Amino acid sequence: MSVGSVAVVVPTDIGVPSWDLYELSIPCTVFGKPQPDLADPWYDLRLCGAGDRPPAAGGGTGLELRTRYGLDDLVGADTVIVPSVPDPCVEDGTPLPPDLIDALRRAYDAGARMVSLCTGAFALAEAGLLDGRRATAHWMHTAQLAERYPKVQVDDSVLYVDDGDVLTSAGLTAGLDLCLHLVRRDLGAHVANQLARRMVVPAHRPGGQAQFIDLSVPVTDDQGLGPVLEWARAHLDEPLTVEDLARRAAMSPRTFYRRLQAATGTTPLQWLLNQRLGRAQSLLEATDLPIDKIGELSGLGTANNLRHHFVKQVGVSPGEYRRAFPRAVSGRGPR
Repeated sequence: MSVGSVAVVVPTDIGVPSWDLYELSIPCTVFGKPQPDLADPWYDLRLCGAGDRPPAAGGGTGLELRTRYGLDDLVGADTVIVPSVPDPCVEDGTPLPPDLIDALRRAYDAGARMVSLCTGAFALAEAGLLDGRRATAHWMHTAQLAERYPKVQVDDSVLYVDDGDVLTSAGLTAGLDLCLHLVRRDLGAHVANQLARRMVVPAHRPGGQAQFIDLSVPVTDDQGLGPVLEWARAHLDEPLTVEDLARRAAMSPRTFYRRLQAATGTTPLQWLLNQRLGRAQSLLEATDLPIDKIGELSGLGTANNLRHHFVKQVGVSPGEYRRAFPRAVSGRGPR
């Protein structure tokens, strides 16, 4: 069967930062290299330049990309992929090029399957293609995506979202998960699995990007809470209640609850759970202690209780998490 053409947006007018080359290289690797023994014909890859002005002198990394195709070539492609958008468009709200947004809308109207990797979701959202849909992006940018585009149902816990004709992925390697998913949809599991083996990556990763999110407390300017929160982190293996923490902070439980929620955006009990899960993650990464011992040291209790909270909050079991983050040093770690 023919799997058609894949058009990838390349921002040639502003240059491509070196850190964005990874997302750009993923669709090039998956869809651009023929695999005649797996499927023939393979995908027809087109790199479509978004603009024709060279990067500003002295800016960027000195890398300039030139493409044979322009934005008009997005229209008529079977699949359109936006690997990322420039950092200023995410961080500072710099407008995306109007001709890019127009081309994305025209490609969608013409029947293209629309795909974003990482911050490319901002381009699809600006084009209105994510309105009323569930979507994701790198977890570091999902809050900005949700705030800027309130019609989008942003999910920061998944590696990718398949909403039929519009698909979005989290950042970096999650883009590879989504591209392999597209191959699986188009050509079947056998082809996708064989391609993944050749790329020396899992054909399908368990869990979502929740396992990579930092669960530690956000930075707070509330100096009155700092000492008690540091004390709590040093005593996570002990029974702790809101009343205990409030008493140590010389506050009523109600005041402590209100102050902590204002400073961290979460409740005291959820804050404690996040800290204990973070301690468990560190112990799984740095030691080969048994699961029941890690449950004890992190304050989560039994191995079963640790597994329950770990799967619910992180998305994978403690054993799967440990295999995904093998220790860089040997040794059994703390007792």
